Amino acid sequence: MGQTSEAIALFGTDEPVAPVAILRAGALTAELDAGNLRHIRVGGAEAIRAVSFIVRDRNWGTYTPQIRDLAIDQRADGFTVRYEGETKDDRQSFRYRATIEGREDRVSFAVEGEAATDFDTNRTGFVVLHPVEGVAGAPVEIEHVDGSLVQGRFPDLIDPVQPMMDLRALTHEAALGLKVACRMEGDTFEMEDQRNWCDASYKTYVRPLSRPWPYRLAAGERLTQAVSLSITGTGPAAETADGAVRLAIGDRAGVAPALGLGFDPGEAAATCRVLPRLAELRPRYLVCHFDPRRDHGREALDASVAIARALDAEPWLEAIIVEVEDYAAEIERLADLARSLGSPFETVILSPAADLKSTTPGQAWPPAPPPADFCRAARQSFPGVRLGGGMLSTFTELNRKRPPRDHLDVVGFTTMALVHACDDTSVMEGLEALPSIARSARAIAGPLPVVVGPSAIGLRMNPYGAGPVPNPGNGRVAMALNDPRQRGQLGAAWAVGYYAHLARAGIEAVAFGGTTGPSGVVHTAQAWPTPGYETEGEAYPIFHALRELAVLLGRPLRALDISAPGVLQGVAVEADDGIDLVVANLTGEARDVRLAEPAKSIRRVGPAVARATRGDVPPVDTPSAATSFTLGPYEIACLHL
Repeated sequence: MGQTSEAIALFGTDEPVAPVAILRAGALTAELDAGNLRHIRVGGAEAIRAVSFIVRDRNWGTYTPQIRDLAIDQRADGFTVRYEGETKDDRQSFRYRATIEGREDRVSFAVEGEAATDFDTNRTGFVVLHPVEGVAGAPVEIEHVDGSLVQGRFPDLIDPVQPMMDLRALTHEAALGLKVACRMEGDTFEMEDQRNWCDASYKTYVRPLSRPWPYRLAAGERLTQAVSLSITGTGPAAETADGAVRLAIGDRAGVAPALGLGFDPGEAAATCRVLPRLAELRPRYLVCHFDPRRDHGREALDASVAIARALDAEPWLEAIIVEVEDYAAEIERLADLARSLGSPFETVILSPAADLKSTTPGQAWPPAPPPADFCRAARQSFPGVRLGGGMLSTFTELNRKRPPRDHLDVVGFTTMALVHACDDTSVMEGLEALPSIARSARAIAGPLPVVVGPSAIGLRMNPYGAGPVPNPGNGRVAMALNDPRQRGQLGAAWAVGYYAHLARAGIEAVAFGGTTGPSGVVHTAQAWPTPGYETEGEAYPIFHALRELAVLLGRPLRALDISAPGVLQGVAVEADDGIDLVVANLTGEARDVRLAEPAKSIRRVGPAVARATRGDVPPVDTPSAATSFTLGPYEIACLHL
């Protein structure tokens, strides 16, 4: 890594981030972020994760509003915020005025808007997020638009469709003695379980998906909506300790999963040039992607297998089957190709092309091969392999279209972190959804093992549009293929948190993005800016993180008690003479860490190390007998206890 700014070292981009204002009204606090409210807390309890006015285009892309005339009146007893916003692109514009009022027992957020041009949108209106922790499976009082009241519960396992519809208000207990009533006016609201998309929240939104979309707001058409929160009780006291995150090792808890990488044949030439560096990573397996719609054939398969063998990794075949009527013949042709290469794939995961696109609840499923017949044809053409099914896209699609597990040996899916939001906080908060995702996936798979990936922060495919959103400016862009944080220290910390959550949940194998390219782990020339990286083969911070995790394969896991799991994540395994621990700071602030027992050594994996060595020298151990240490922003530490 060359001379870089701190922003590039941490995030892979110099794109500025607007400061977040803290609003206060007695024990109530809220963050004002890009005109929206986040993390509304009362004392030490999170009452509501977010109240946001969101405008999305016809492809579900979220506009970043241009905010003008922002005025914040912070008083001793509350606050008032006013501003004007505009969301637009080169063909359409929507303008609105927002007013936010806050007192200790009440928060209101009202918007009056108008389409400046004809405006095509899939969603324009309020979104309310309820957090998952302490809420999943908990009671909620539901008021419908007709005024009727129903006693319900937030879903425990992830709901594949809308768990609550025709909503006007939701009342729940955010913490013992703290009740929050959320009233939503101006349209009919409904809820979806956002854990489906790796968001740690339940999302209540307008408008119902049963209505046609995209829809058009005609030029001059006006819109008025409001969300209000009524709060009773005080909740728990805020944390008053020293603020350190405490770690303690628990009992045995399974084994560490295998770590793999994805591979796209389009990256074959670049990958071959950096094979010596990639071999240092020692991935257990390589997920070899095959898509005949991209003219993949024998050459693509041959290159994939050769690269897997050069990395001493087991090649897995992940293939798309295009034909609907003649799917069996297409599968047999693919099997013939594999046999011509010596049948190198012990694990084969096939997917109909139709399953790569999302089918929203209420929509008709597109034509696709009958799932059981599809699996029988795959079994016949690939006898003796470990046959996988599920989804090559998101957990959402797996949850909505369950695989015929009686015909499979393994179930898989991937995730992405940029479906609904692209800011740093949302990317990291999404890790909180992984325990629910893993638990729900295991319920779907039954006795079958579950594998996850290749996954990355960015999208490798877009189930909701024509493709990932272009990001030529190297910024934070929702649903983008090339996310800059893949090259920053944040991406490395995210990978540790991702692996740690899935390891504890009993997932058999976890694959990350790719070798090179937009989700790669080492640098090669790209069509978009890659500031801070000049030399081909330079290791990104995520490379060092994955190298630390790859060697854990098959070792006994130990439970890890973390006092603030949203701040720090890690994985602990048994060693011959103690415990090896890999932990990551998931925040942009330095964090103190306290250990229940002293460390024997510590090895830091952070931006300072990467800058000093240009990514060419692995981090080294430093003897230590400390029971406490400090992790810098998104820094990783490997400890031996």
